[in-house]
Amino acid sequence: MHKDLLRLARSERAVRRHLALCLAAAVLAGLLVLVQAELLAGVLSGRFAAAALLPLALVVAARGVLVLLQGVAAGRTTTAVKSVLRHRLLSRLRDLGPARLTSHRSGELVTLTGRGLDALDPYLNGYLPSVAVAGVVPVAVLVRLFTADLASAVIVLVTLPLIPIFGALVGMHTKAVTERQWRALSRLGGHFLDVVRGLPTLRAFGRARYQAEVIRRVADEHRAATMRTLRVAFLSSLVLELAASLSLALVAVPIGLRLLGGTLDLTAALLVLLLAPEAYLPLRTMGNRFHAAMEGVAAADQAFAVLDGESGTGGDGVRATAREAGGAAPRERRGAPEIRLENVTVRYPGREEAALEDVSLVIAPGERVALVGESGAGKSTLLHLLLGFVTPESGRVLVDGVELAELAAGDAWRRRLAFVPQRPHLFAVSVADNIRLGSPAATAEEVRAAARAAHADGFVAELPEGYDTVLGERGADLSAGQRQRVALARAFCRPGADVLLLDEPTARLDGRSEAAIVAATRELAEDRTAVIVAHRPAMIDLAGRVVRIADGRVVSDSTMMIGESR
Repeated sequence: MHKDLLRLARSERAVRRHLALCLAAAVLAGLLVLVQAELLAGVLSGRFAAAALLPLALVVAARGVLVLLQGVAAGRTTTAVKSVLRHRLLSRLRDLGPARLTSHRSGELVTLTGRGLDALDPYLNGYLPSVAVAGVVPVAVLVRLFTADLASAVIVLVTLPLIPIFGALVGMHTKAVTERQWRALSRLGGHFLDVVRGLPTLRAFGRARYQAEVIRRVADEHRAATMRTLRVAFLSSLVLELAASLSLALVAVPIGLRLLGGTLDLTAALLVLLLAPEAYLPLRTMGNRFHAAMEGVAAADQAFAVLDGESGTGGDGVRATAREAGGAAPRERRGAPEIRLENVTVRYPGREEAALEDVSLVIAPGERVALVGESGAGKSTLLHLLLGFVTPESGRVLVDGVELAELAAGDAWRRRLAFVPQRPHLFAVSVADNIRLGSPAATAEEVRAAARAAHADGFVAELPEGYDTVLGERGADLSAGQRQRVALARAFCRPGADVLLLDEPTARLDGRSEAAIVAATRELAEDRTAVIVAHRPAMIDLAGRVVRIADGRVVSDSTMMIGESR
């Protein structure tokens, strides 16, 4: 038995009780085979009267009851083990907190606590009882065969080890391919959830399409690993069945010849023919169920690794979120564009009121515009409109006279954008990869220069591995101000961007972090068309123009000197 599961079974009374009942029922059902074979051989050979059919029927019924009891006990054992493991996992994750789970993604942990622990069913329901039966029944059958017919017992004794030997040889390979399959499934779950959470960021930086290819590639890896596992399982079944069939033939042929020669009585011959398959059957069953149980074993290994505080599979997951050979952002700017909104109305599906209604606005090339207003007024919707995330119900958005819908259809428009959201999404990859998200071809020096410009170089240098430090999911091991500066560094790492979009980048920050963000934003906005959603005076002071929005409409539009008091 898996040593950690065995330790858990010993420590939990309910698990221990149900497991003991399950194994005892399985072994007793197996041992009743000997009684069943004795009665059946006696009835068929005429040694017992027809009245022996009643005890035979009772034995068969008893075996059926024991099998039913084993199934019920196994089900309760499985439920208890999974319940305890899930409870311990959740308690462990609660105690560790998000900042210390840097080696795991929540998608991988969800896969582990859900599908992963459910994979323990074949192990606890099928493989474990078959191991108990395989350890007792073949020995009992061999003892009875030695008393019935020595020659047949010797043949069974010599050929019986072939089943576990072949099973072990194939099983070692099975364990390896099953672990690869489980790692592929964990990576798929973890990476998929990470991408879904960061989809707005990926779209803003033009990386969403590439991530679809990454997920397709990870899914193909899981499919290939699953097919390899199935091939090995079918091969194992073939090997075990072939070995068992040849071994039975070595027993059956001499029995038939000796029976015809009159050197063996019918009762002994029938008993040997009935019992010999039962010696091989438990070992074949154990080998076949081994493959179905291996995914559960791999999941148990990962679960106990989390409980024991060791690294999981998240650290070696897909690192391609921000890195591949091609697709670099252009290094030359086209020049800050003019952005024009003409009678734009935006209405979200299922809502009667418009998020933006009949909005007309002109943002000159290189102008800095602050959008202010109450929460829900429509500021973020206007920003998402410029990002191409939403399309207007009526009206149009023009960029240098060209409709935004045409530009947003490809990647040309988003290559011109630098976007800093209110809650930046940081992926579970290195700091450097997070910074170069929008410029995958950026060199290490360009990444460091962007971090210095965003006032992020200081705290990054203090991380355990500097720019190669793998961040926790969504930047859990960084403060809010540090996450915001990494997002600004992302924008600095796009020198070809000539439009800057910021969505309340200093919200929920302390004064020191806010000052660093404001200073970096002032430099970033130079020679760019900038649209800043802001509530804090320090961010509003960066703008040369303030547009107030209320209930989806522009209610005031004032041009002011940069730095003028408000």
